[in-house]
Amino acid sequence: MKSTVETLSPTRVRLDIEVPYSELTQHVSDAYKKVASQVNIPGFRKGKIPASMIDQRVGRGTVMDEAINSALPEFYGKAAREHTVLVIGRPTVDVKEFVDNEKLVFTVEVDVRPEVKLPDFSKIEIKVDDVVITDTDITEQVDELRARFGTLNTVERAIKSGDFPTLDLSARINGEEVDGGQASDISYEVGSNRMIDGLDEVLVGMSAGDKKDFQTQLVGQAAGEKGVVEVVVKTVKERELPAMDDAFAKLASEFDTLAELKADFATRLERVKKMEQGAQARDLLVEKLLAETEIPVPDLLVDEEVNEHLSGEGRLEDAEHRAEVDGQVRSSLKSDFLLDAIVKAEEVQVTEVELTEYLVRTSQRYGMAPEQFAQELQKAGQIQQLVAEVARAKALAGVLSRISIKDASGAAIDLEALAPKPAPAVE
Repeated sequence: MKSTVETLSPTRVRLDIEVPYSELTQHVSDAYKKVASQVNIPGFRKGKIPASMIDQRVGRGTVMDEAINSALPEFYGKAAREHTVLVIGRPTVDVKEFVDNEKLVFTVEVDVRPEVKLPDFSKIEIKVDDVVITDTDITEQVDELRARFGTLNTVERAIKSGDFPTLDLSARINGEEVDGGQASDISYEVGSNRMIDGLDEVLVGMSAGDKKDFQTQLVGQAAGEKGVVEVVVKTVKERELPAMDDAFAKLASEFDTLAELKADFATRLERVKKMEQGAQARDLLVEKLLAETEIPVPDLLVDEEVNEHLSGEGRLEDAEHRAEVDGQVRSSLKSDFLLDAIVKAEEVQVTEVELTEYLVRTSQRYGMAPEQFAQELQKAGQIQQLVAEVARAKALAGVLSRISIKDASGAAIDLEALAPKPAPAVE
């Protein structure tokens, strides 16, 4: 096989491929077997028909068409690997010449990943926010802890935000009760917005014994459709917090004084905010690279993804929405090309341990066991996507260690100092 590659644009190439007949013989043999299994010729068992009889009754041209269709992907793949063509999207194949018992000549045009020229990372400077811990921040942390030790007391008044009424709820769609849409004796924190859209607003001002209906979108309803929820208030309770003093510190923590507890919160908050500086630096770095790096995207690939998205929504003729989705797809592709270029430049390899750790952390966000989460990813064919995410995160971490990061006050930020320290070896 001989092949050449020609660059048509920064995101598209053409491969010219010539295959001698000697390399097609296996495909021709397989094609005869396939045709033999599909046709019936009197006097011959199915699948046992000689090639000469197939040529006579079906035609050698039919067999060669089958052989060529089978051979094209194999030789296209070989040519792409030979020229290190990073293919994306579907190829367009054009058979230019086929001379039986001599050669097959064809061309392939296909979109490819663009070359991304990365800057000298050591010359990049990123500025992040200062770490500021206020008294209000610390008080909020202490109050959250106090809330866990609070008690609920029944009160005879109208509900206000922060109260914990006991409720009965029932839902109806078009006057019919929803299966599973009834619930009794629910304790709910007003203002948390953790249950049904519109519930918090309805509850404020209601008292024990009151009943109200309100409209809202229920699970399973199409966008814009409304169901009706009836809410009955049975009791109203308010949360009483323990006093903020040394006795509470001893009750709720390992510290003897409130001052020690607040100092511990301050230390924890400082570390959290420093970690936030790292996340901010990462996001600002990607934003800067995307803004300052020329990254072309294949128009055909963009059109395919946009059409697929709009078709799924039934909005192919919505020009305004098309422009919005087009921008989103282009932005997403540019980001992918940039991050993958960094992975390649940093020569990142993902270890099994790193992949497992990332899988465990991600599964926790979805509230799933790691094994179950891995199985779901496998079923959806998303394991490679997970590997890519780990590789990109690892590559960005390497780059962040080489750029200059300062806070708004001009102080240098050492992100490596925040990395978890390995556990000491056990002797």
